[in-house]
Amino acid sequence: MLSSGGHAFADFGLESGDGHHAIDTGAGLVFRIRDSDGTIDSIQWKGTELCGRKGSHIASGLGSDGTTVDARERGDSIVVTVETDGSNGVVADFTHYYFVRRGENTICMATHAEKQPRVGELRWITRLRRDPFTVVPEPSDLDGTVAAVESKDVFRLPGGITRSKYYGNQRAKDLSIRGVGGEGIGVFMIYGNRESSSGGPFFRDIQNQSGGEVEVYNYMNSGHAQTEAKRSGVLYGPYALCFTDGGAPELPDLDLGAEIKIEGWVPRNRRGEVVIGEIAGLDPEFEYTLGFANETAQYWADIAVPGGEVVCSGMKPGRYKMTIYKGELAVLEEEVSVMARRTTRIARCKVTDDPSADEAVWRIGDWDGTPLEFRNGSKLSLMHPSDPRMEDWRDDDFVVGKNQAADFPCGQFADVNGSRVIEFELEEKPRKAMTVRIGITAAHAGGRPKIDLNQWKARNPPPSNQPRSRAITIGTYRGNNRMYTFEVPAAAFVEGTNRLTIWPISGQGGSGFLSPGYTIDCVDLIR
Repeated sequence: MLSSGGHAFADFGLESGDGHHAIDTGAGLVFRIRDSDGTIDSIQWKGTELCGRKGSHIASGLGSDGTTVDARERGDSIVVTVETDGSNGVVADFTHYYFVRRGENTICMATHAEKQPRVGELRWITRLRRDPFTVVPEPSDLDGTVAAVESKDVFRLPGGITRSKYYGNQRAKDLSIRGVGGEGIGVFMIYGNRESSSGGPFFRDIQNQSGGEVEVYNYMNSGHAQTEAKRSGVLYGPYALCFTDGGAPELPDLDLGAEIKIEGWVPRNRRGEVVIGEIAGLDPEFEYTLGFANETAQYWADIAVPGGEVVCSGMKPGRYKMTIYKGELAVLEEEVSVMARRTTRIARCKVTDDPSADEAVWRIGDWDGTPLEFRNGSKLSLMHPSDPRMEDWRDDDFVVGKNQAADFPCGQFADVNGSRVIEFELEEKPRKAMTVRIGITAAHAGGRPKIDLNQWKARNPPPSNQPRSRAITIGTYRGNNRMYTFEVPAAAFVEGTNRLTIWPISGQGGSGFLSPGYTIDCVDLIR
């Protein structure tokens, strides 16, 4: 690559001029940052240009109004600081950092956001040419698609298989390294610290999209099925973009605070931790997660069953809501305080809110906050519900004792499978009322379940509090878990065969899979 100064770099260094800051890592990666807006508009890997047409940047680019870019070489590192003031029309009072170490083909980044960008989401987009990259995530590869299925972001191949940037994305707790590759080249995002993002450990957001170009994202927050408020006035990251000869890189050192001054940085020695000595009441058939959240941060840690010591470290001081999740269902919530340089110890806690602890006359599925055990449940994060790889959403009557959870469609949509019958036997009529419980994990257009039992009809329940998003059709079943309970009088039941009908209701409209609907967590009948 020729630097802006007109000569080829041969070693680690920074050269500024002609409206750019050109950086050579000294190990094969050379890239260039525009001085006007902080966009990376050239990336060369061992002499091959990778950069796409629009360049790589925060949001869709910061623009030049009110934007300043400062680049400095500091011994064996280079720091570029991009700042906006109140006159910037994309996002005001915003700082983005690039950091490079000598001999490392890694662009470390961090972002301090006092406000949300005008587009309503905070994201880093790496835009690359398509031709060098032959290995890309398949669910988000739009190459060969011929028509839109939904809006302008879900598409289909000639045979109907669906693709979208929304499909194939990992849960936040699983984010580590992900990228694209080709012959002699790999570009990977290291997602780093998720403490300032929103949505908790099970939230999914866009990671890749391929088509005419290849895009590698770090979505820090968005409006895509967002279940909690976005965090502002905090530091996002650090995170990193790594370049390799094809294989996934080792995790780089992202503890940048000792090397540069970063707004919002909280060093390790000003953080605390929570240690729980024992957790009782766990079911060995399920995975459990310990989560923490407040207005400025979120954290999580895996819980090993049968519930021995659990440690969540590196937490900013503050008061947190502590949640234990069975699968993705909250089964215990408490408040806990974290102090700098201290360990908050909880000797023992016990799961108290697991619906599975209630003895059921019958139960379909598991109370685990997911629809994964139901028909099509495991496919929702990979494809559109209309995809031909999905099994039929319409079903025959579900017969308790004969059918399995895998026979029960994971979602119900007013315009697709608008009624569902569960048939069950009672040896005798009950003497007291019994309760039907229906758990949902997400809902669209105000959809919620209503039931009829034989000749008895339940009252219409209110809608649940859910994100204003398509959710179910954009690669996630994760919304706000809600249990609907219906107390059914004893007189409604009959000896022998009973028929329970579940209907999706709503005051809103919509067609197909965008009609009022929801995804199922569990359905049961308890005394």
